[in-house]
Amino acid sequence: MLYVVLLFVVLSFFLYVLLGGADFGAGTLELFSSKEHKASIKKTVYSVLGPVWEANHIWIIILIVVLWIAFPDFYNIIIVYLHIPLTLILLGITLRGVAFVFRHYDAVKDKSQDLYDTMFELSCLVTPIFLGMTFGALLEGDITTLEQSPNAGFYEIYVHPWLQPFPILTGFFFSALCVFLAAAFLIGQAKDYEKRMYMRKAAIAIITVVFVGLLTILTGYIENNDFTNEFLSNPLAIAPVVLSGILLYPLWRAIHIGRVIWTRFLAGLQVLLILFAAIGTHFPNLIITKNGPISLLDNIAPDSVINVLGISLIIGGALIIPGLIHLLKAFRMIKFLEERD
Repeated sequence: MLYVVLLFVVLSFFLYVLLGGADFGAGTLELFSSKEHKASIKKTVYSVLGPVWEANHIWIIILIVVLWIAFPDFYNIIIVYLHIPLTLILLGITLRGVAFVFRHYDAVKDKSQDLYDTMFELSCLVTPIFLGMTFGALLEGDITTLEQSPNAGFYEIYVHPWLQPFPILTGFFFSALCVFLAAAFLIGQAKDYEKRMYMRKAAIAIITVVFVGLLTILTGYIENNDFTNEFLSNPLAIAPVVLSGILLYPLWRAIHIGRVIWTRFLAGLQVLLILFAAIGTHFPNLIITKNGPISLLDNIAPDSVINVLGISLIIGGALIIPGLIHLLKAFRMIKFLEERD
């Protein structure tokens, strides 16, 4: 059952990055658009995300619960030593949800709408940055536990690990990746006159992702952190990144000729390849501290707990996935899976 639990960890992580990331990217797209385009993007975002924006968060909930139950030591380090960026992530998700609801359902349409729009857009920009910074901090190698340094100060323990160049750049890389996903997904929902706008934004996002990604790796190389060194020397990490770069051409062709399914499939595949490269480099040692790596599989829950959790996840997955598909159909969102010329 351990493999079932690990499968759901990986699946939940990937789906939240893919679906939740596209949600955040849509708000960031809106933020960096002209007034003329903002109204159009706002309308499109609501029609696309309205029925499913809360459902997408189920994946991060599953991820957190599984880590908490099955991998308590691993979960404890993340929650304790990175509680500041995690709290900011939670605040961003909350503000985004509040703003999303009020800017569409507030009975009074006045200047408060500008406040809701600003809250929505800024939270969509900042939240994925802190998500990426948290992930970057796990790989940076600057995490110091209290067991390792009982006399260390608050800044060194709780701030320094994530407020460094490598985690910060990882945060901006993830934010750019979210914008890329949003632009790629929204092309299929846009009207003909809007498609060129999303195509242009997708192109800018792709360039930004490549540039920030290279800058992040260069920073890690200059800092000589273990993750970057192993990444650059590991063919299993380099190959997915190279393949992701090669896929940029068919993705761009699919965007230009209006192949919606291929656009979304290739965009999702590129994200999957990038995540595989990042996680596969050190798996299962997904936390790197100053005293060395910490494995996801260290001190896991007893077999009895893992077995019950695995069975629960199988049953829950059998109920959740058809339910999500039904949700898409009920709100006519099944066009996500249909081809449009």
